Amino acid sequence: MTPRIALCAGETSGDQLGAGLVAALRERFPDAQFAGIGGEAMRAAGVDTWFDASELAVMGLAEVLAHLPRLLRLRKAFRKRVLAWQPDVFIGIDAPDFNLGVERWLKQRGVRTVHDVSPSVWAWREHRAAKIGASADRVLCLFPMEPPIYAKHGVDAAFIGHPLADAIPLHPDRAGARAALGEPADAPILALLPGSRLGEIRRMLPDFAEAARLLAHDVPGLRVLVPAANAHCRAAIDALLRDAPLFRVIDGQAQRSMIASDAVLLASGTAALEAMLCKRPMVVGHRIAPLTYRIVRLFGLLKSRFVSLPNVLAGEALIPELLQDDCTPDKLHAALLHWFRDPGAVAALQPRFLALHETLRRDASRRAADAVAELLPR
Repeated sequence: MTPRIALCAGETSGDQLGAGLVAALRERFPDAQFAGIGGEAMRAAGVDTWFDASELAVMGLAEVLAHLPRLLRLRKAFRKRVLAWQPDVFIGIDAPDFNLGVERWLKQRGVRTVHDVSPSVWAWREHRAAKIGASADRVLCLFPMEPPIYAKHGVDAAFIGHPLADAIPLHPDRAGARAALGEPADAPILALLPGSRLGEIRRMLPDFAEAARLLAHDVPGLRVLVPAANAHCRAAIDALLRDAPLFRVIDGQAQRSMIASDAVLLASGTAALEAMLCKRPMVVGHRIAPLTYRIVRLFGLLKSRFVSLPNVLAGEALIPELLQDDCTPDKLHAALLHWFRDPGAVAALQPRFLALHETLRRDASRRAADAVAELLPR
């Protein structure tokens, strides 16, 4: 019997995850058929993409509302097509706002379902775990603290490791990264990552840039690399920095910039995990809308002591987190200066980051394929 596997990935990161999963599944089932929603990477892996992943890549409340009728039509058409195709399993890759609804609808009609990349139930609204279980027969988790949360709610969840931990070397080549970027081998370098969304950039970059200017007064010869995720981000960054000579804005190459740096200043998110895997000391600065922050605090929605993944995974404050009112140029500067002036602190951080990297390095695509294969008919 030839397995039929339907998938849905909603953005570039999900497309890459889907391609790796398809490749690992094809090793087990060479004749398997794959179809659904994906991008270039999934198409190259042999997925028949009925719709392109870019059709789901909508961020921000206003944008979602503007595209809601189209997204609802797409979801209705897609789930009917999946059901008619009669797959052995459906895999929703990230994009929970879209995929969990599709998964629930298909599961109610007898299709086995998997949700790949657990939402952050460890951070806030833990009760979502039960609702996710109503959609997915199995949840694939990138972090080890997630399956126990699902277990409390009777949901089948498996830790597969993080694909970034597989992709990034345990000992990154810092000299090679500097050479590839055309940066001096011995100059002090700060990588500055204010986020990959326009709202984040406008909210965080002015204070990040001022902190870098203050740092330049204390660190002679400082060079500041500012990777831009895409052309829209590049335009926003250029407008805010106004051709300031201290900053070198780069198209893409965020990971290479982090590896090349002496320290990283970044907004919270996956970038903090990436900097940890690159073994670079960092300062996390983050600020959300004041009303949103008050609601989160008032209702106790944030369950984790920390917001950055290095600290969450370690269970302690390995790196500074400067949030809301603490996210000021002066405090960011002081926290960064610590990493530039205390090489012993940087050296002490390396084995901790390496141990966390090894915990997450599990060959995620292979483990995900194993978890999916268990749900396929024998």
